[in-house]
Amino acid sequence: MTRWIFYYVEGLCLSGISGAEFVLETIERYRSHTRINNTPTTSESSEYTQHLKEEAENMMKKIDLLETSKRKLLGEGIGTCSIEELQKIEQQLENSITKIRAKKIQVFREQIDQLKEKEKTLIAENVMLSEKYDSYSSQQAKKDDRENIADVEAYADQSSPSSDVETELFIGLPETRTRRISPMLRIN
Repeated sequence: MTRWIFYYVEGLCLSGISGAEFVLETIERYRSHTRINNTPTTSESSEYTQHLKEEAENMMKKIDLLETSKRKLLGEGIGTCSIEELQKIEQQLENSITKIRAKKIQVFREQIDQLKEKEKTLIAENVMLSEKYDSYSSQQAKKDDRENIADVEAYADQSSPSSDVETELFIGLPETRTRRISPMLRIN
């Protein structure tokens, strides 16, 4: 089939018609053929228009009924309703409330489940951080202990028994104080 098209187009090219002209001509023939076969007759057109008008009228009636029903459900214009209509409206409202409450409970349960999952995640993270802090604080405590020991050793080295401390002792009231001289400092 492809060879036939190739030879046909090639033959057209040899006869003076280019391939592009051939394609455009074919498309135009197709379009004119579909226009002729797809144009509706006037009777079909008027039937279709009548059908659309009827459908539009039905839609307008449905819209009016829905608006009236909406007003009644909102409590507007119920003064003219019969007992049966009022009971029907009451039943519709109760059904609606039941559905709303069920949906609300479902949403709350889903939120509770999500919060429980979040709680588990936060508890796990808290445990991990506590362990990390405990290991850090124990390392810090060991480091602080080592520093304290080094400080005590350094202080002990500075205050060795070889260093003498002189003290003065005063006995009595400030005017009558006598100074005691240490026995080691007396000059003979």
